[in-house]
Amino acid sequence: MTHPFLPVLAFFGVALAVPIGSLVLARVWMQFFTPIKKGGEKQKLYECGLDPIAERQQRFHSQYYMFGLLFLLFDVEAVFLLPFAVAFLELSVGSFLIAMLFLLLLAEGLVWAWSKGLLNWRGPKKANLEVYGD
Repeated sequence: MTHPFLPVLAFFGVALAVPIGSLVLARVWMQFFTPIKKGGEKQKLYECGLDPIAERQQRFHSQYYMFGLLFLLFDVEAVFLLPFAVAFLELSVGSFLIAMLFLLLLAEGLVWAWSKGLLNWRGPKKANLEVYGD
């Protein structure tokens, strides 16, 4: 008689073997079939055919990242609110209260972002929009 956890053990074995096998196969493929291309062009910062302007990449202001995160937050919020909007007339009182609590938490997040100045693009520093080569 087989052990009842044998299928679970087999599942975990396959779940580990597939990604590890893929990584090993990719490494073997790279070692034997990918030619090594050394040279000055390959060691440049970018291989797009243009000479780099600076020695390193320029950094973006962190406000852009925060604005992107806020966009994702409110974009996902719209996806979560769609089922409530579709079934609005058939909602129970508890479901309606949950939807309003969700909207209240999102409004609180918007007020927080607004109070921290994350939505204000007119700050003391102007963005560096200088285009090279003009």
